Amino acid sequence: MAVSVAAAVSAYGVSFGALAVAAGLDVWQACVLSLVMFSGGSQFALVGVLASGGAAAGPAAIAGATLLGSRNAIYAMRMGPIVGPGILRRLAAAHLTIDESTAVGTAQGTPEEQRRGFWLTGILVFVGWNLTTLAGALLGDLLGDVSRYGLDAAAAAAFLGLLWPRLSSLQPVAVAVAAAVVATALTPWVAPGLPVLAAAVVAVVVGLTNWGRGGTRRGAR
Repeated sequence: MAVSVAAAVSAYGVSFGALAVAAGLDVWQACVLSLVMFSGGSQFALVGVLASGGAAAGPAAIAGATLLGSRNAIYAMRMGPIVGPGILRRLAAAHLTIDESTAVGTAQGTPEEQRRGFWLTGILVFVGWNLTTLAGALLGDLLGDVSRYGLDAAAAAAFLGLLWPRLSSLQPVAVAVAAAVVATALTPWVAPGLPVLAAAVVAVVVGLTNWGRGGTRRGAR
């Protein structure tokens, strides 16, 4: 699972590298951004705003990327017990706590498998994402419009594959549907990052109220 998710997400790194260069970043700047920030959504938000407003849009770009990246703090609270103690271990885990490593880690059945899934996915995505960022930045002009390759769809398909087995009861189905509706409705109207945070609030509210607990999705075992 970790390998397939990492392959799909890493392929999308080509798109980021090409878009970063098109937005005015140098190749080395695009690569450093992937190495240091390492949060795909935040990176796309940053270069997207820079592409539309240039250097003058820097503060807005940073604000949007920060908002979108703040979701990783929520992931960290969930992954803390799985990662285990130790300052160095937690520092390394903090950099690798992303959508993919959290999703694969929490999808496993035992604490040991969760820990292995988290670290393996995080490391593989980190290496793959940075290599494909470099490739995309170097080949950006040759690739043209990277959206036509459907790399964003590959990443979305990987997430759907992780999500579907967990939709075995009413509660996670309700969370998934409500979060998707809220995020979709807010996207055209609010700053980048806020729809994701609003969707996370939906999950928190359902968890606190325990709404839908015990119901089973039709056709699930």
